Amino acid sequence: MASAAAAAGAAGAAVVVREVERYNGAPQSYATARELELLAELDRVAVVVPVTTRTLAQYRRVDLGIRPRYAIAANGGHLLVDGEPDPAWAATVAADLTDCAPPATMLALAERFAAGWARTVRAADDLFVYVVAHDRLDIPDLAALTAQVEAGGWSVSQQGRKVYLVPTALTKQRAVDEVRRRTGTRVQLAAGDSVLDIPMLLAADAAVRPAHGELHELAWTAPHVTITADAGGRAGEQLLSALLAQVRADGRWDGGAVVPA
Repeated sequence: MASAAAAAGAAGAAVVVREVERYNGAPQSYATARELELLAELDRVAVVVPVTTRTLAQYRRVDLGIRPRYAIAANGGHLLVDGEPDPAWAATVAADLTDCAPPATMLALAERFAAGWARTVRAADDLFVYVVAHDRLDIPDLAALTAQVEAGGWSVSQQGRKVYLVPTALTKQRAVDEVRRRTGTRVQLAAGDSVLDIPMLLAADAAVRPAHGELHELAWTAPHVTITADAGGRAGEQLLSALLAQVRADGRWDGGAVVPA
């Protein structure tokens, strides 16, 4: 998902884009029509699990035209089943986080760190914390913050204008593992573009990342990770096409989990 211009990419007006998110009555995010067609096709042949760092409320604003049985929000903090948070998973996450510093402590730390330059400092669903800068160039060096955060069992990462403080026990892949356990899926394909996606990408049998975003800026890759040729909406189309090709090429495919982030 992206702005209309980013979704269209280099082809500009020649690409048909569709609104996929509305916020406060106004369009917020778009995808190309071809992306949505490919996602629907993928949903027909595999278990598609949307995975996001977005909060539960932010995830629910998005309509990609499919109704997945499972979805993961808040970086693995919520496991949705038929659109509703699973209470058993919530209890598991709560138990996992008991050894980490509480979100209130990290929120206070983030507020001190962000004083004078940040636009927003928030706790996301009482699971992790994020800071939004007016401009990414406003973000100071993260070394001191990282040391303080790691002492509490948390990690720090930056994605564009956002700085994330996340408990190390809270990962997307742990929730994906639970989906695989429940569905009995054997093969995992994954897609993602941020540092918070790395555990999920590394755990996958095959993965794809776009030629934009945090991982692209870091030049991150792995032997089983494919990088799209283009950025923007074209990257989304290429990413989904690569996942579909992988499903079709595997004659042993049994409906394994496909995880676009």
